[in-house]
Amino acid sequence: MIQRIALLALTVSTLTAADFSQAVVVAPSALSPVEKKAAQVLVEEVAKRSRLQWPIAAAATAGRPAITLRRNPAGGPADGFTIRTSGTSIEILGNDERGTLFGAGRLLRELRMYRDSVILPDGFQLTTAPKYKLRGHQLGYRPKTNSYDAWTVAMWDQYIRDLAIFGTNAVELIPPRSDDDSDSPHFPIPQMPMMIEMSRILDSYGMDVWAWYPAMDRDYNDPATVTKALDEWAEVFKKLPRLDAVMVPGGDPGHTKPDALMALLEKQAASLRKYHPKAQMWVSPQGFDQKWMDEFYAILDKQPAWLTGIVHGPQVRVSIQELRRRVPARYGIRNYPDITHSVQCQFAVPNWDAPEAFTHAREGINPRPTEMRAIFHDQQPSTIGFLTYSEGCNDDVNKILWSEMGWNPDVDIPTALREYARYFIDARFDDSFAEGLQGLERNWQGALATSTSVEPTFSLFQSLERQASPADLLNWRFQQALYRAYYDALNRRRWLNETATEESAMNALRETSRSGSLAAMDAASRILHEPGQVSPLRQRVFELAEALYQSVRMQLSVERYKAIGRDRGATLDNIDVPFNNRNWLEKRFAAIRSMPDEPGRRNALREIVQWTDPGPGGFYDDLGNPAAQPHLVRPKTYEEDPGSLLSPRNAFARTSQPAVDWRISTMSHAEVMYDGPMEMLYPHLDPTASYKVRILYGGEVSSSRILRLTANASFELHPFRKIENVTEPVEFEIPRQATAGGSLRLRWEKTPGLPGNGRGTQVAEVWLIRQP
Repeated sequence: MIQRIALLALTVSTLTAADFSQAVVVAPSALSPVEKKAAQVLVEEVAKRSRLQWPIAAAATAGRPAITLRRNPAGGPADGFTIRTSGTSIEILGNDERGTLFGAGRLLRELRMYRDSVILPDGFQLTTAPKYKLRGHQLGYRPKTNSYDAWTVAMWDQYIRDLAIFGTNAVELIPPRSDDDSDSPHFPIPQMPMMIEMSRILDSYGMDVWAWYPAMDRDYNDPATVTKALDEWAEVFKKLPRLDAVMVPGGDPGHTKPDALMALLEKQAASLRKYHPKAQMWVSPQGFDQKWMDEFYAILDKQPAWLTGIVHGPQVRVSIQELRRRVPARYGIRNYPDITHSVQCQFAVPNWDAPEAFTHAREGINPRPTEMRAIFHDQQPSTIGFLTYSEGCNDDVNKILWSEMGWNPDVDIPTALREYARYFIDARFDDSFAEGLQGLERNWQGALATSTSVEPTFSLFQSLERQASPADLLNWRFQQALYRAYYDALNRRRWLNETATEESAMNALRETSRSGSLAAMDAASRILHEPGQVSPLRQRVFELAEALYQSVRMQLSVERYKAIGRDRGATLDNIDVPFNNRNWLEKRFAAIRSMPDEPGRRNALREIVQWTDPGPGGFYDDLGNPAAQPHLVRPKTYEEDPGSLLSPRNAFARTSQPAVDWRISTMSHAEVMYDGPMEMLYPHLDPTASYKVRILYGGEVSSSRILRLTANASFELHPFRKIENVTEPVEFEIPRQATAGGSLRLRWEKTPGLPGNGRGTQVAEVWLIRQP
């Protein structure tokens, strides 16, 4: 019987397995509440997946398989456990109470649960403990999320349990006042009561409770402001059943000089410990310019005793390795990596193409397993662990992977994804769903038009959809993957169609000399606005968006689901944004039609048709386009520099308003963060020729965009200047001496040390033009 079940379970890699369908969970009365919770989790999660109701008993039952939970008398590292199996007997020995919970979670991940049967491959044994002592995620119940603000207490309990099963031991909450609205149409209960409930839930699982608490008042040098802040924060501290640590960001939001901020936090730390005596106080230098960083380091060098540690996260201008070198050893470094955003963020998708960026924007459903591994291995060795930055359930796969890597940094990523699929989706689909998640990441890597991943990944998920049970189709994690697969396939087909349409319009403009400029523009306009065939994939994307709102409250549209904004996960609202330049062309046509003479109109149309043509002996790079930037220098790989502090990445302007009347090539650009330079290299130039460079800077208009351009490190083409015109090209002559050696290296540098989000060195298009 056992062998027959194993043969039916195609995902079991061994020919023999033990049948635990009729198991008893043995939970001795001496277990702590958290250990008894582990027994409850085992029973309830097995029932959800198999319909089987395992009883909980104080002792084993003769003739029935037994799963026994107990404390390991030998002890061991915190959170660790041992699982021993012998036939149909399993022991889970926790090194501490939380270790027992994590042992139960690991067993759940190994079980093969089917309708009315539960089996475990023979010979499974494990003794393990986590590498990093802090493994957590921020879960903020506030309006500025794509789903969290609509979750009930029961939904939070289930999600926190899901994270614990994969080794998460901490969650960071957000207080009622932050950089957000005070209410949401989705809130089932107000923020403070929910924060209390979440603290209580976390304590029931033995998980640490952190609070992310921004200091947002205008002037903390004002005694009245400090008194008010102390009273406000204390009201939150004393209401929470459990609070283990508070982290205060130095910026985003808030912007307080280090001396005033640290003086405030010393008082807040004393207040915190009145209600939670062992609670810790952590601070992050987010948003500090270089001057403030130096002041911050000077305070840390005095080693204030009230401070526990330092947090590295988004908008910290130095690498995590540099922060570790500069901060006194007594202070731990906690990582706060952004795993939820895909663009205009700390770790943007590195080689993204414009159509995907314009539609999925900042908070699309974003499984990024290999990129998460690269970020983890670059960031974590300098730290005690992490609490990731998350704005919703769009990053669910990334959270689980970080929790697994926090336990074992060398975990095999395909194996981890199979565990995810086996536990959260269906044991029948562990291999195929895991491969699909990797395919979704590959869909976003490189040029969409030539992608070899999008269509095979779409076919795989369509096959899974056909095989899915009714329960699978109601599973929000399954729905998320389907939504992405359908959306990516729709994007690619639409990109190819709209690109072909624009080329037909360009052919009409090339007939200007025969038809006349006005007739050519009329013909091009008709072609650009001819209604195309609506893809059946589009309707399925809408159906899955509705399913996701019903199942997990994902707000994929502002109008339909009251999302807070298009760039906050409302990807459904971007489904029809133009993938060609029709809006920009119509704006140009309107200006050209107003020109008084035919020769002038023809010259203007010729500029449009020849936009990307640098002329004989010249070169054109569309920076931000993965298929058209051959001269861009990448001194570091993604694995070496995932935060793009030294090496450029693809980036995009106005992704929350992608219907703007800019060229696609203007809305995409290359960028390097903070003070890192950007370079382009032209190795095979004519040493006897003269050249000029034409640049369209594109990107964002911000106070930190002050750039200088040099040629071959010796010739300044323009001094430091604020970049304000981002939609029209500018030109600079290149001295003959710069190219006399047959090569040219252009280098953009940003004024060092400026405040802001770090996104300053941004260049959209570059023409190197050989002079006649």
